[in-house]
Amino acid sequence: MNDHPSYEITRRDSLKALGAIGVGAVLASPLLAAMNNADTPLFRISLAQWSLHKLLFANEIDNLDFASEARSMGFDAIEYVNAFFKDKAEDKSYLRQMNARASDSGVTQLLIMCDGEGALGDADEKARTQSVENHKKWVHAAKTLGCHSIRVNAASSGSYEEQQKLAADGLRRLTEFAEPYGINVIVENHG
Repeated sequence: MNDHPSYEITRRDSLKALGAIGVGAVLASPLLAAMNNADTPLFRISLAQWSLHKLLFANEIDNLDFASEARSMGFDAIEYVNAFFKDKAEDKSYLRQMNARASDSGVTQLLIMCDGEGALGDADEKARTQSVENHKKWVHAAKTLGCHSIRVNAASSGSYEEQQKLAADGLRRLTEFAEPYGINVIVENHG
């Protein structure tokens, strides 16, 4: 009697193994090529303007210089924070300057993080409606800047179920407004 387990390999098992190796090689090729090319980053990432908030609030960097600062650090895309051009959302000349600076720097403008415009899930109907109205200028600004999205806060109060209903109402109204402009409304994941 043989005490050793059987290690019989069938033709089917062999073909499965060869297929897995082939698929792995095909999937790994672009990854390995990127890793071997020092000029091609493995991942493309953007710089959120909030990362430089201390310098911006201290006026050590101007909002108009954000794109070139990001480029100098190796980023090719940026995410704005509305606090750094709060009074310029409807200033077409200023937005054109932002576009020109980003273009000159070779940086893509991705989104605007919107804070301080009211709670989109406010329990008070009038306040919620005003919040939706307050965010509309940022949809326009995002469109002008060539961004794909605005990021909003869905703050609310009440029970969990009430908050869901209220936030969904404000977000629905804002997304319906933004849809014809091709602007996504995305929700901040904290705060």
